[in-house]
Amino acid sequence: MATILPVKESFPFIDEHTFVAPNCTIVGDVSIGKHCSIWFNAVVRGDVNYIKIGDYSNIQDNVTIHGTYQRNGTDIGNYVNIGHNAIVHGCVIEDYVLIGMGAIVMDRAIIQSKVIIAAGAVVLENTVCESGYLYAGVPAKIIKPLTDEQMALLENLPHNYVMYSSWFSEK
Repeated sequence: MATILPVKESFPFIDEHTFVAPNCTIVGDVSIGKHCSIWFNAVVRGDVNYIKIGDYSNIQDNVTIHGTYQRNGTDIGNYVNIGHNAIVHGCVIEDYVLIGMGAIVMDRAIIQSKVIIAAGAVVLENTVCESGYLYAGVPAKIIKPLTDEQMALLENLPHNYVMYSSWFSEK
């Protein structure tokens, strides 16, 4: 069973249409929208600051989402895909974004809508990743504009995760 706990007087809010894997952890001041999925071993830790996750977003296996005490909450938009083992910390991620596997997004970074952060990339503090581009590297830099195929991926991938999560509730 998932670990879902209040911290002080902040209780997580999880929409009833969200899939929560049985071994993930969601604590504190967390709000998760509709048709999201929080996958195996993911940790959404709203203990020191808030975490807001919009609709149709997926938080994949082993992801850690956190904030900074008294400084930075974490805002994750709609139709966001956060890949396996990524770390998202005290930042803003707008709509239709893919954060690749093992990527790190640090405090006060802003990932604008329709951006792909490549696997393993590190988005440093205060970085603004502009809409319409692929970012990669350490530190993350613009690599190229997104292709039509990549834009379609940003549109379709969240719906795939809604489908995948439905497999766990089928009888």
